Amino acid sequence: MKQPNILLIYTDQQRWDALGANGNTEIHTPNLDKLAKNGVNLDHYFVQNPLCMPSRVSFLSGRYPSALGITHMGVPVPESVVTLPQVVRNYGYVTGNMGKLHFLPHANRDHRDVHPSYGFHHLAISDEPGCYEDAYRAWVRAKAPDQLEHLSLGMPPAAETWQQVMGLSDTIQHPEREPKRAVAFPGRSDVTHSAFVADQTQAFIEQHHKEPWLCIAGFYSPHTPWVAPQEFLDLYDPDTLSIPDYPGHLDEQRSASYYSDQELRSVKHGYYAMISEVDHYVGELVAQLERLDILDNTMIVFTSDHGEYLGDHLRYQKGYPGEDCISRVPCILQWNEGIKGAGRTFEGIVEAVDVLPTLLECIGIPIPGAMQGESFRRLLHNEPFAGKEIALMEFHGWKNIRTKDFRYLCESDGREALYDLRKDPMQYDNVVSKPEYQDVLQDMRKRMLVKMLNVEQPRPRTWAY
Repeated sequence: MKQPNILLIYTDQQRWDALGANGNTEIHTPNLDKLAKNGVNLDHYFVQNPLCMPSRVSFLSGRYPSALGITHMGVPVPESVVTLPQVVRNYGYVTGNMGKLHFLPHANRDHRDVHPSYGFHHLAISDEPGCYEDAYRAWVRAKAPDQLEHLSLGMPPAAETWQQVMGLSDTIQHPEREPKRAVAFPGRSDVTHSAFVADQTQAFIEQHHKEPWLCIAGFYSPHTPWVAPQEFLDLYDPDTLSIPDYPGHLDEQRSASYYSDQELRSVKHGYYAMISEVDHYVGELVAQLERLDILDNTMIVFTSDHGEYLGDHLRYQKGYPGEDCISRVPCILQWNEGIKGAGRTFEGIVEAVDVLPTLLECIGIPIPGAMQGESFRRLLHNEPFAGKEIALMEFHGWKNIRTKDFRYLCESDGREALYDLRKDPMQYDNVVSKPEYQDVLQDMRKRMLVKMLNVEQPRPRTWAY
């Protein structure tokens, strides 16, 4: 068996419906739509945490956040955590991560320092676009030094505090951070963070295409702030973009200066343009694989670490309580030599922790016992596969589960919420106290308890006692 390559294209903050293949008629994603046409599209794929760091380590280890002890931000990933690159490199794979990895907090360190390898042979780490002296700025400095002043999208507040406390300063020019509107990237289009990720991924593939490889293309887009090159903004007329359909009690809170139609459309304009820029580079990566004659033997996985409110619930960004716009993200797999019946959309529930055991089973590598996900290889082979009954999302102080028809939330102070997705897909109406839902509530409580008992992962024993 010839070992297939693995290309993991990982965006940041892309919600499930921000993709043409998932029914969005407004967004321009022809290359990602083509991936779905040539592969399998997971329609109900859920991540296990609503924020970057815990979600990413959960995904790349195939373990739930609580089992890892990493349920919130700011926790450095221990180098002892077994992740995908560590597993496959033992079987001859050369491994790389280009762009965002976010296994370490980024606001309180010097990004010029050597990064822990975490099993990767090659690392070009840049967790935020242009605001630190890191691999991205070094790449631009070598390529087009006159463009350095255009790279930063703003200083993260935590980084500003750390520099003040430590008596440090940098010479990077930082604009105002996170304006609630679309902004054109002020520099050349070929020096954006997405261009950097694509370029470094292509260089890695070019260098290693004659041996089995794993490469993660860690795009920062479409994470806030909403900045994209003008040519991608020009793909859209913001005046024609839709706005959320709010329930009355939220709609009446809006005003000309608070989630106005103009603001919502501008935010969506920038968000969509950033995704279209990534889509452009996805097309370039696939074209490179075709040129090198390795496309058929390359497993391509496209997904994201969590979603984005995008104005839903009168919110931007992500987090509590993890509704579908946050927990449900795209996941597409294309593998010409290994997927049967391409072009299918699977509507059953799949969790992010399931991807790693699936990849390992498909390429003939033993699945480490600590991995908690369940392989869906049968789905890729077009064999009977039902998916899971529930998906779990965990955060410090609360958890929720998602079934086909309901979402249930429980918090550490005893508060609960229940949403009937059949009637309320956006999850605005908490029905936990309604008499007609009490049987459902009891069932969801039991489902969560059973799930947590199965997720519990004590340290391995060395003998009987």
